[in-house]
Amino acid sequence: MLSRRTILQTSLAGCMVAGLAGLAAFANFYPKPDRDEELTGWRRIAWPFPRDAFPAGRAWKRGDTEVYIRPKLGFCGNCDTGVVEDSEVDRVTDIDLFDEHFMPLREGGRIQLTDLMGRARLYRITQEGRERIAQGIAVSYQCDLVVAVVVSPAADDATLKNARRFLETNTVQVWINTLLEGRQAYQ
Repeated sequence: MLSRRTILQTSLAGCMVAGLAGLAAFANFYPKPDRDEELTGWRRIAWPFPRDAFPAGRAWKRGDTEVYIRPKLGFCGNCDTGVVEDSEVDRVTDIDLFDEHFMPLREGGRIQLTDLMGRARLYRITQEGRERIAQGIAVSYQCDLVVAVVVSPAADDATLKNARRFLETNTVQVWINTLLEGRQAYQ
């Protein structure tokens, strides 16, 4: 016959094993956020736009600023020069998905994200009755485009710079590079 002490210790050990198993299952169900997201404060949100001919994009939010990015494989108009005109930025960045009546605020300028070169331009858009500023970014890699839109309440240079810096983090770049290198799957 087992002593009372042995039964109590066995019961406690069984409860501890069950508790640890439950904790492990909970941790597996709720994975730890990406380290870049944890460090930068950007959290991933759902891609709000319907599917079209290109792979779905990804979106992130920090405070009142949102970043939307996606590749457009095989869509670059000129593979030799990439995106060099504002009209191309207007056409390819999907700014019309945010507001069909978008208004450019000024001429765009050259931009570099990691080793990709392209062009960026500021727009005024209206979302849910609120006026917002959007920066459309189009950079090219061979004959593929990577387009991004940064939406914020104001044309604050620091906010736009932080969003562009986020676009250069591993969180975004690893995903983009995987799609660009595996582009044959989308043709």
